[in-house]
Amino acid sequence: MTAPSPILPVGTQIVSHVDVINRAGNVLFAAGAVGVIIKSPVDITHAYRVRFMDGTEQALKRHEFSIRSHYQNPTVPDAHFSGIDLYAFVIYRCVIGSRAYGLDHEASDIDRRGFYLPPADLQWSLFGIPEQLERGEEAYWELQKFIVLALKANPNILECLYTPLVEHITPLAQELLDMRQVFLSKLIYQTYNGYVTSQFQKLQKDIENHGEIRWKHAMHLIRLLLSGIIALKEGFIPVRVEAHREKLLAIRRAELAWEDVDAWRLTLHQEFDAAFRTTRLPDRPDYEAANAYLIRARRSMT
Repeated sequence: MTAPSPILPVGTQIVSHVDVINRAGNVLFAAGAVGVIIKSPVDITHAYRVRFMDGTEQALKRHEFSIRSHYQNPTVPDAHFSGIDLYAFVIYRCVIGSRAYGLDHEASDIDRRGFYLPPADLQWSLFGIPEQLERGEEAYWELQKFIVLALKANPNILECLYTPLVEHITPLAQELLDMRQVFLSKLIYQTYNGYVTSQFQKLQKDIENHGEIRWKHAMHLIRLLLSGIIALKEGFIPVRVEAHREKLLAIRRAELAWEDVDAWRLTLHQEFDAAFRTTRLPDRPDYEAANAYLIRARRSMT
């Protein structure tokens, strides 16, 4: 689940950073081959499906290729940081996803997220800096991008600010966590509600067309509604889901009928509506406080 998300659309031309290998282990194309995305993943932790010039298809993670237009353009950041360890500038790293929610199992991925703050010289350079770093199950946003998404009530970003699983945090990053309340507003209602509604419509179509859905996705949509209700009522983003854990896991295991899952969703929408009518959260987040923090953080890197 990512909304808004950095997912590249179908049709994007890419340049592979890895060899294209068939099932027999033979190299069909060396790294540097051009392909086109024919299927995009639902979130950044999964792979893209890429088709190459001879019709060969291969699954590639985002860090295994560059966008072709970026690769060819020397003023685009992606082509200019191979010699710089931007991950050294990560000032906040946490774990979100199933392990943070308490919905994990032995095979669950560890989804690490956070933000980074590069030196001013990189920020001010001709090439700028990437808005996002990705490798494996890790993704880190540049600080300004992270703040902008938080102001828009992006669920993944807000969960980064409230997860109990923090692995690395600098004093400057701690300042942002200490002021995380400034990002909470009534925009949570529009963002969460709109995303869940649109995704359930897609799940309904999957049922009608294929007789099956992605049950894990359905589970997380219900969890998102539960989170949004508490956010509006109590003024914080809940991450752990102990009170609803067993029922949510039953959805993931496809032990609840689709009709029951959808009925729960509709009930939660009603609760969400009621919470919105009575919430004490402001209409908009505190843009001034967020901007003041960003400027202070930028100045600290000069």
